[in-house]
Amino acid sequence: MVDNRTIGIFDSGMGGITVLSQLIKELPKEKFLYLADTKNFPYGGKSKEEILALTKNNIEILINRQVKMIVIACGTATSQALDEVKPLYSVPIIGIIEPTVLELKQRKKCKTIGVIATEGTIRSKAWEREIIKQIPQTKVINQACPLLASMAEKGEKEERVERTIQEYLKPFHNKEIDTLILGCTHYPIYTNIIARNLPEKIKIVDTSYIVAKKVKEILKQEQLETIEPKGNYEIILTKEIEEFKTMAEKWLKKEETI
Repeated sequence: MVDNRTIGIFDSGMGGITVLSQLIKELPKEKFLYLADTKNFPYGGKSKEEILALTKNNIEILINRQVKMIVIACGTATSQALDEVKPLYSVPIIGIIEPTVLELKQRKKCKTIGVIATEGTIRSKAWEREIIKQIPQTKVINQACPLLASMAEKGEKEERVERTIQEYLKPFHNKEIDTLILGCTHYPIYTNIIARNLPEKIKIVDTSYIVAKKVKEILKQEQLETIEPKGNYEIILTKEIEEFKTMAEKWLKKEETI
């Protein structure tokens, strides 16, 4: 059985482009529809009820476009809405948290994990709950980074970004973490800055690689793989922003990665 329909992906803004980039590499024959909810960006400071309503709206938009699967490429929406929306729709829906934690469980090298994410994600404790569930002996240290997603969207100067990241990473300096999860899909664009402000021994986890592998696995299991010779992607916005698609293209080419 084959399925040539599109895979839907959404985020509040440009962060999920990091996931889309890996999906294109992992599944070059598939078609992707990326939805950026630019009208309601950012999600990080919104209530759980607001996030749930926005997530449902995004899913409805994608389902109306006949997608065969949906990736919630947003840490905040994953943490506060995934469990509620999954039973409501017939298509497979995945987020970024569970696949990442299961991957870390398989590695069996995590004793103390740091998580950086938006305020909403950290407040929900979703990463912490999943980590303790899957890897019970692991200690979790959370750190909210409320400015980073907006800085990425605006293309802030590297100097200001680095100062901000240095401040956010201070709580980890006196903690013996062995792993740091980038719990917001905007953050991988700053992987190099984050890495140079942490000890080399700390493993930085970019969820986009893991999520792309999980999508490939689900397509095979559910017999949803395409037989098209070459894939493509489309980007749609809930509010038109002149420079969004240009910047997104640069992100896809990694030209904006610092």
